[in-house]
Amino acid sequence: MKPKYQALSYDQLKRNFDLKDFTCESTEAVPEIRGMFGQDRAIRAIEFGLNIDSPGYNVYVAGVSDTGRTSTVERILKELAAKKEAPGDWCYVNNFQDPDQPRSIALPSGKGKMWQKEMKDLLISLKTEIPKTFETEDYKERSSKISERYENQKQRLFSDIEKKAQKKGFQIKRIPVGFAPIPLKNNGEPLSEEEFHKLGLKERKRIEENMKTVQKNMKETFEQFNLLDRKSKEELTKFNKDMALSLVGYRIDILKANYKDYPDVLHYLDEVKADLVDNVGDFLRTKEEPSFLGIKIPVQDSFIRYEINVVVDNSNTKGAPVIMETNPTYSNMFGRVEKKAQLGALITDFTKIKAGSVLKANGGYLVVDAEGILRNPFVWDTLKRNLRNKETKIEEVAEQYAFLSSSALRPMPIPLDIKVVMIGRGEIFDLLHAYDDNFKKIFKIRADFDYETGMDDNAVIQCARFICKICNDEKLKHCDRTAIAAIMEYGSRLAADQDKLSLQFGKIANLLREANFWVKADKSTHVSRKHVEKALEEKEYRSSLLENKIQEMIERGTIYIDTEGEKVGQINALSVYTYGEFSFGKPSRITAQTFMGNKGIINIEREAKLSGKTHDKGVLILSGYLGGKYGGRIPLSLSATLTFEQSYSFVEGDSASSTELFALLSSLSELPIKQSIAVTGSVNQHGEIQPIGGVNQKIEGFFDVCQAKGITGKQAVIIPKSNIKNLTLKNRVIDAVKKGKFHIYPISTIDEGMEILTGVEAGKRDKDGSFAENTVNGKVQNKLVYLMKEQAKLKKEAETEIKDEKSS
Repeated sequence: MKPKYQALSYDQLKRNFDLKDFTCESTEAVPEIRGMFGQDRAIRAIEFGLNIDSPGYNVYVAGVSDTGRTSTVERILKELAAKKEAPGDWCYVNNFQDPDQPRSIALPSGKGKMWQKEMKDLLISLKTEIPKTFETEDYKERSSKISERYENQKQRLFSDIEKKAQKKGFQIKRIPVGFAPIPLKNNGEPLSEEEFHKLGLKERKRIEENMKTVQKNMKETFEQFNLLDRKSKEELTKFNKDMALSLVGYRIDILKANYKDYPDVLHYLDEVKADLVDNVGDFLRTKEEPSFLGIKIPVQDSFIRYEINVVVDNSNTKGAPVIMETNPTYSNMFGRVEKKAQLGALITDFTKIKAGSVLKANGGYLVVDAEGILRNPFVWDTLKRNLRNKETKIEEVAEQYAFLSSSALRPMPIPLDIKVVMIGRGEIFDLLHAYDDNFKKIFKIRADFDYETGMDDNAVIQCARFICKICNDEKLKHCDRTAIAAIMEYGSRLAADQDKLSLQFGKIANLLREANFWVKADKSTHVSRKHVEKALEEKEYRSSLLENKIQEMIERGTIYIDTEGEKVGQINALSVYTYGEFSFGKPSRITAQTFMGNKGIINIEREAKLSGKTHDKGVLILSGYLGGKYGGRIPLSLSATLTFEQSYSFVEGDSASSTELFALLSSLSELPIKQSIAVTGSVNQHGEIQPIGGVNQKIEGFFDVCQAKGITGKQAVIIPKSNIKNLTLKNRVIDAVKKGKFHIYPISTIDEGMEILTGVEAGKRDKDGSFAENTVNGKVQNKLVYLMKEQAKLKKEAETEIKDEKSS
């Protein structure tokens, strides 16, 4: 029978852009776009999060790739940062009280490098002036006088003890280990040991008593010697310190005058002055590297402790810093303490402290990738801790988590004032928000980037301005009107909507670059439609190996697909395959068998564990439809099987649920289905056809099969009526429809689809609730009644047989 409605006309299959009202001949005459259009919601959210000063208002930017998230965020941040003052510098210096805990000092922008240079110049001058001062005649004379004074005192004491010893008959004589009292004879000559033993007992005792007295006097004198030596050393040290202070003091005072407004610097300079004076000897010693077995052993420079480590230098920063961290490893994010191998050991000092992106962005903005943050160990937990505590520490991750102590340094923390913008997929935000309690406290703003926008005159103008910017920035050929129209059509297809334009401008920019390649080959002055279409053709060809292999198997009969004839319980379904960025559609065969029983509808894919939950739900809905449509007055007694023939992979989605129902109704009614028609669309329990995705790829996939097997003019695709707005078909399909060789039928109900597929009227209920016998629904109902009666008859016969067996 003739359908009650018509197939779609060719002009309904794609939105055409003639751009007759477009005033410019090419994008050369269009002003460049500034910023991004179609993302007002996201931009407002970002700007709000960045401008509010309350804690926790960091921003998570969500959306699909190629929508300009990163470039938009970078542009907004740079504009905002330019209005702010550059933050100060951060330095690490030696902590003279606790060298293992270097001190952090903040200075205004540019002051850090200046201070570093001034301290370096100070050391250079002191290394020259201090040795020179300590080599002057005045210094030598004054230091000699101090030494001579104490030596004279020691000589007087020694002379006194010698006199006392002589009175006791002893001489004080120097021996290799010091001094010793030697007894004398009456003639003044030393008394030998042999002569001593020849003396009488009384004389020997007298000499021994006198020796004890002399030894006691010697001990007291030598104690005075030690005291004089200490006093001499102390006075010389004080004299040296006074000399050093005269050199160091005024230079330090000059530095202090330059930094009088910075208490931390003044305190540090006081410590430096005291340490320089205390260790003035370091400037006087000749530096000689020790050696072992002829190998020189490097020694760390003792003057390093006076250096300034400028870990953050904002001297050349204009406005607040904007740091785009593309590789968020732990050390890249939070800094590190570098080490140097020396004699098989790792050594370090405060000058090897290096800042990470968090510290470099302090006082400004940090942009990071969500997946990168979560992929790198310990980064996410450390970032949360920094944002919560508003301070950052530069420490080794192994030491932080007590794995091992690889560094003795524990640099003091630095206060943190930063806005973090994290860019990632919306699913990551949802997971973190659900399972990480701290996430919602530190990322209170979500900025969603849309993937499409409404198609209107403004969208056309803005798209042309975007094309102009890309062409100017990358020195590409500009596009004429036909190219702009072709790109708009491509944007509409990406959005899969005639009334929408895709905001995935990364893909549009790639198309521009590829079209420019063919412009150069063609030696044209502008990009035109043919260049854009050529770029799309080549892109499809590069990606279509899998599609061609499946197409080849269909053409060779390896995969069974009929495009002519009629069969009961068999129908062409349409599926979408995704291969990276490339997706394509191809038909597959669904078959249904119905027979007596009470098992209901059996989904063979589900039984084989080859179907997903959404597909299983779609099949279960079929039972609801059959029960509601035909089981109102009779109980349904039915067993049926449904399957995707030659399907050996996982099946998911409900877009074939209407197709499965058509096959099931065909089997029940025993009405053959036209194999020249393929079907897509999901169904609800009321028999209404619902929209599906991938409608363009599905239609094109079946058209390619029909074209390969031979176009008859009867081939068609049935789609949900609600998918008409999603049609953005390729020209080869549109041309076939225009010539009447291919057809696309939109439907709203199962009844409409059955009429097209079988050529038989679906039928409506009479007043008594039944359907006319010659209609699709009448035949289905009659079959269900027949199955019910036959099953009841068999049941009764079985019961009678059992009863007879028992009575006999």
